[in-house]
Amino acid sequence: MLYYLSELFANHTFFNLFRYTTLRCLGALFTSFFLVWCIAPYFIQWIKTKGVQPLRTDGPPTHLITKKGTPTMGGALIVLAYTSTLLLWVDFKNTYVWIATWVFMGCGALGAWDDLLKITRSNPKGLSERRKLVGQLCVASSAMIMIIMLTDCECTLYFPFFKKAVLTLGPVLFALWGTGIIIGTSNAVNLTDGLDGLVIGPVMMAFFVFAIMAYVAGHHDFAHYLHTPFVSHAGELCVLCASLIGGGLGFLWYNCPPAMIMMGDMGSLALGGFLGILALMIKQEFLLTVVGGIFVIETLSVIIQVFVFKRTGRRMFLMAPIHHHFEKKGWSESTIVFRFWIISILLGIIALSCLKIR
Repeated sequence: MLYYLSELFANHTFFNLFRYTTLRCLGALFTSFFLVWCIAPYFIQWIKTKGVQPLRTDGPPTHLITKKGTPTMGGALIVLAYTSTLLLWVDFKNTYVWIATWVFMGCGALGAWDDLLKITRSNPKGLSERRKLVGQLCVASSAMIMIIMLTDCECTLYFPFFKKAVLTLGPVLFALWGTGIIIGTSNAVNLTDGLDGLVIGPVMMAFFVFAIMAYVAGHHDFAHYLHTPFVSHAGELCVLCASLIGGGLGFLWYNCPPAMIMMGDMGSLALGGFLGILALMIKQEFLLTVVGGIFVIETLSVIIQVFVFKRTGRRMFLMAPIHHHFEKKGWSESTIVFRFWIISILLGIIALSCLKIR
């Protein structure tokens, strides 16, 4: 809305400020933060009246005590903040914005369904894995079709560290590749969401890094200088990233240990799906594994645990995902969370450094 005021009143210096992407990023961040910060106490009280998600009996025994009675579906706050800032600060004519929003809302709706089933049925399992995968497949594949048909996005892969290393996939292979990226990232973030504040820190760091990369990708001179793919109009995506960073900070205010509310699948699936589609749009799929290294490690720990157990009957880790392994070893919850955040910050710095290393 404010962006269009700048077009309507183009002769007024004040309204022209809203044409600047950097200003709208700051506006989206603070709007999103204060919205979540103000609404969260009332939402927490309301969601408690609807019931509390039962805890897994096969999880760490301490969780049955420390997290008992903590409501879930905190991801709804981030979705609400995203929607509000979308209406206020973003250019609606940007196709990338709507495709990213489709993935975010689609995965969020799937996660909300899962959370509601857990609450209403008093069953920690919620939606079956098959139904969840089918839902993710529908959202991700439709998003890839829209990218191929509605945007100028090339069906290619760009490799980091090399100036001219490009692999052309073609529409079909690119659609399959992108669908796998979105589903994989969404599930990886969901697996990481197991401790108070654990997932939101790395997610915000990833969005901060990709906001910079999106701005560079959408600016021809910067992209040419750094030898990164130029994606016309991709700079608008950094406003969405700023909105999610602000919403994440507001959520963290109530999610830091001991959490007053948990994110739930509504938040983690939506944030992961958005992260995946964002990497695809700005052609940084390989750097996603660096920026989201924490999510990769968490996912690999589950895969390794299952593989080793099926082959040998023994467990590689005391418990998977790996953050539970460290809990079993005696690390406190805060220690695990802060150390994972530190690793995430370092990985973010490495990823940003890769922009220059060609």
